[in-house]
Amino acid sequence: MSETSRGEADDASFIERSRREPEAFAEVFRRHAPDITRYVARRLGEDAAEDIVAETFLTAFRQREGYDLARPHARPWLYGIATNLMGRHQRTEVRQLRILERTGSDPVTAPFTERTDERVIAEASRRHLAGALAALPKGHRDALLLVAWGDLSYPEVAEALGVRLGTVRSRINRARNKLRKELGDINAMATVSEESVYE
Repeated sequence: MSETSRGEADDASFIERSRREPEAFAEVFRRHAPDITRYVARRLGEDAAEDIVAETFLTAFRQREGYDLARPHARPWLYGIATNLMGRHQRTEVRQLRILERTGSDPVTAPFTERTDERVIAEASRRHLAGALAALPKGHRDALLLVAWGDLSYPEVAEALGVRLGTVRSRINRARNKLRKELGDINAMATVSEESVYE
């Protein structure tokens, strides 16, 4: 999670400064681009991630005048922009999930993991999970993955998606219930969340 440390300026201060000195926006990019890149790559693959992340920060830069400076952390805003941009690539995301379902190989985490018995079992679980995630409605998948892979809180997800907190809770609850139904004994949320550990 890319939170500012004690004594370090918050994102809003850099965004405000960038309105006069555009180069100050580079700090917002430095702080958040790695996390957003991982999140987008998990959902769309490495090739699409590069373009989406670049477009996310270009959009954020262009919209910085309208940023609410009362919000010290730009994470939800940036994840919201990225999620909206990913909406144009929904077919790519579903295709990525279907590849994972068929092969069991996650192109983002595969290079960093060892092949152990536990990992083989986890891969089998991920295959089932990928198919179930692909079947979720986009709004439910967005909310669930912003929490599980984006590491956002429910209020941050509501801010990112521009919906009410109750809507986020409802979408995640419905997504979890559907995943439980599809996956049976597999702990869906643990499986979704565990994948972040191996990045």
